[in-house]
Amino acid sequence: MTSAIPGSELHRVHAFLSDFDRRQAARTVDFPGGFAAFDDAYPLSRGNNHVLVDGETDAEALPARTEELMGHLPYRHAHVLDEAVAAACLGPMSRAGYQHTASLLMCHTGPVEARGGAREVDLDALRGPVTASWHRIAPQAAPEHVHDLVERRAARLRGAEVVRFLASYGPAGEVAAWADLYLDPASGVAQIEDLVTDGAHLGQGHAGAVLDTALRLAADAGCTTRFLTARVNDWPRRWYARKGFETIGTMSRFGRPEVSDGPRFRTA
Repeated sequence: MTSAIPGSELHRVHAFLSDFDRRQAARTVDFPGGFAAFDDAYPLSRGNNHVLVDGETDAEALPARTEELMGHLPYRHAHVLDEAVAAACLGPMSRAGYQHTASLLMCHTGPVEARGGAREVDLDALRGPVTASWHRIAPQAAPEHVHDLVERRAARLRGAEVVRFLASYGPAGEVAAWADLYLDPASGVAQIEDLVTDGAHLGQGHAGAVLDTALRLAADAGCTTRFLTARVNDWPRRWYARKGFETIGTMSRFGRPEVSDGPRFRTA
């Protein structure tokens, strides 16, 4: 089904994602058509250490370029924003041993609720619940890996003009669901990221409360482009569709299994 959302929305989302990566990174290395983003404070987080292709690039050169740029890390990871560029990169990256996955880029087109019921929290409030969620999602994860996946949220504060952490609370005062909200009022773009429900609170409406709150805050900030990412083959994309999100494109990821001693599981 063809999206009724103008193509300009996809360009705005791409620009936001690229800018967020640059701002969040502790350091970047540019190359034709993209850059590598690094943060030595979180070496086991692929979300903070990867190659991002945000323009036209030499697809045949991307495997060697990724190898050169990420040679100090035990994994290789590249994101490609444009679908046509990703299609050109698929052959060279596959031949080099990379596995391809894609995430949907979904824009909100439905009504915005008057209020959601979640509230803004700080990093300390999320540390315990996020740590527990990673132990549930990746029980084989080494302690140092979980540390990076939890503490990297601090780096996200650099990524956008306004960054808010939202949470819905259970009846005993415990954090039941949470998400990040990144706002750029100047461009009118907002991203909702990392929406997670604690395992003991599934099916109780907490994720909806967090999502509704994020959408309301984004709308109040003047952000008419409100988006999130969802895995192509995961059930949340259908829930997001029911909440008024429409797919406008995909973002590709190319990952290669660890090439030296390191954690042997998929990182985020």
